[in-house]
Amino acid sequence: MPIPGNLLTTAMAVMPHTDAERALETALSVDVPYWPQLPNYSYYEDMYVQAAEHFPGILLDMDKRTLKFSVDKFISELEESLGHFDDPSYFDISREYSVVYHRFLEMDLSERPAVRGQLEGPISFGFNVLDQDERPILFDDTVRPFMFEFMAKRINVQLERLKTLNENAFMFVDEPGLQYLFSAMSGYNDLKAKGDLDLFFSMLDRPCGIHLCGNPDWDFLLGLNLDILSLDIYTNAEIFSSYAPSIKRFLDNGGVIVWGIVPTGFEAFEKENMNSLTAQLENVWQILAKKGIDISLMLQRSMLSPATCCLVNPDKEKTVEKAFSVVQKLSGILRAKYDIL
Repeated sequence: MPIPGNLLTTAMAVMPHTDAERALETALSVDVPYWPQLPNYSYYEDMYVQAAEHFPGILLDMDKRTLKFSVDKFISELEESLGHFDDPSYFDISREYSVVYHRFLEMDLSERPAVRGQLEGPISFGFNVLDQDERPILFDDTVRPFMFEFMAKRINVQLERLKTLNENAFMFVDEPGLQYLFSAMSGYNDLKAKGDLDLFFSMLDRPCGIHLCGNPDWDFLLGLNLDILSLDIYTNAEIFSSYAPSIKRFLDNGGVIVWGIVPTGFEAFEKENMNSLTAQLENVWQILAKKGIDISLMLQRSMLSPATCCLVNPDKEKTVEKAFSVVQKLSGILRAKYDIL
């Protein structure tokens, strides 16, 4: 199985660091490393800005740190963009937009169980990028189909490059906006969203899945054609554990769950310890076991991670780095307890 499971560790990509080498060192401390996104280092590293590279119609103001969209500019730039659709380099992330991506690509990571990349997904990108009328571009029937195809190409190009580092590379599609999907504006209902996302994931090379920290419609999300789902179980344990039938189907179909259990916010992290975090996670597993989910199968198809990214701690990167260390220790404890090699 290309995605390793067995309670190995990975983490979310957005990190508070302004020292790129220190961020990369932290990202390499987990079992399945990734290249960090560093918005405090540069606005180019904002996850929406990174996804917007070469997207026609984008208005990027680095001084004001704003990302907007112009329909007129989109129309004028569309033909040129379509002319690059057979050029993989056009869809890759440039050195200007990531200080560590190309450094990561130069490393020897062939002995790792896997490596991982990421890109902001089309739903969240479409929700957050607004046109000249302050309307999300997700609701523009002309822009939306292009956006899904454009983002699919960007994800596939990155995955192909990562597979040169490690054949077990996989991708996270970061989709925090999914929790707002059905409470948003009219004109984009759940049936349309389901159809668009099914088409989107059919365009993606494998393996890939979704990472989010919020609380979406879990039945909807677990029903998509995903290889992996990464979530904040620390915050959403009670709600997520109530979706046992959908979780069971997801696991039975070969899906992997990344349990984000260690908080990265300063106050939440300080009030927890190894015993409390272990108890919280095992409580969820026990609830699911009572609802018919095979624990052995679930652990085989599980990874661990910090719960969320965090850019606003008073100690900057220190608590986040502590969370990475804790999740690694927690993995060792649980792997020993459940006799996982």
